[in-house]
Amino acid sequence: MEAEEIRKVGVVGAGTMGNGIAQVFAGAGFAVTLVEVDRAALDRGLATIRRNLDRAVDKGRLEPAAREAALAGIAPSLSLEDLSRCDLVVEAAVEQLPVKIDVFRRLDALCRHEAVLASNTSSISVTTLGAGTRRPGQVVGMHFFNPVPVMALVEVVRGELTSDATMGLVQQLAERLGKTPVAVNDYPGFVSNRVLMPMINEAIYCLMEGVAQREAIDTVMHLGMNHPLGPLQLADLIGLDVCLQVMEVLHRGFGDSKYRPCPLLHRMVEAGHLGRKSGRGFYEYGT
Repeated sequence: MEAEEIRKVGVVGAGTMGNGIAQVFAGAGFAVTLVEVDRAALDRGLATIRRNLDRAVDKGRLEPAAREAALAGIAPSLSLEDLSRCDLVVEAAVEQLPVKIDVFRRLDALCRHEAVLASNTSSISVTTLGAGTRRPGQVVGMHFFNPVPVMALVEVVRGELTSDATMGLVQQLAERLGKTPVAVNDYPGFVSNRVLMPMINEAIYCLMEGVAQREAIDTVMHLGMNHPLGPLQLADLIGLDVCLQVMEVLHRGFGDSKYRPCPLLHRMVEAGHLGRKSGRGFYEYGT
């Protein structure tokens, strides 16, 4: 299958990443089927897409007609079976290996044999996901960044058996979305999170050990290193549960103590203080 033959795209998961992925594909003219496990989650995802598009119109970045076309291009669904005719499916379920393996197994049984199955995973092995299917050559990582409509990068992750044709197709698709694709190989955390998450983890250690207060740690990295957000602020944006999951993948994958998640990160997640999405993380957020 060639990139220009891709017309119908499925997205599994309407959460923070999934709704953004659906939005950018629909905005680029693809017919998108957005699948969630329950109506409430699906409605929240669709409401987020509408707010994002409304904001773009209000700021003059999007024509009203384009907004309507994007919304019309998204078909909501509560059934994976509705993805059976898709040319490409992007999985954006929770960052848990058993969940993703089950989704890929089911998609492999449902989808046309030509279809490409991609994962938005930020750290889990694409090789492992592909091994649970009958089409490992057509399984690839398509790692978008939050917020998806704004961030330009897509990490395109080659599993051990991902074909050159699949890599080329997904890179071309990312360009059609107005993104910049970067090809990386399948190691824990890929490039982005292998570099980013240990920095965030070390910032949490600095806070736990009393090296400095949260504002001081973030200001050092913001002004001293010219980062747009400090690491604790960024952790709150990403979600502390996601940060912990990625650090655990790195720790298991490399077996190196330098990737051991900070105990304070564990405690924050256990307390339900997950960052912006829960209203409290390293900082407090209004509801």
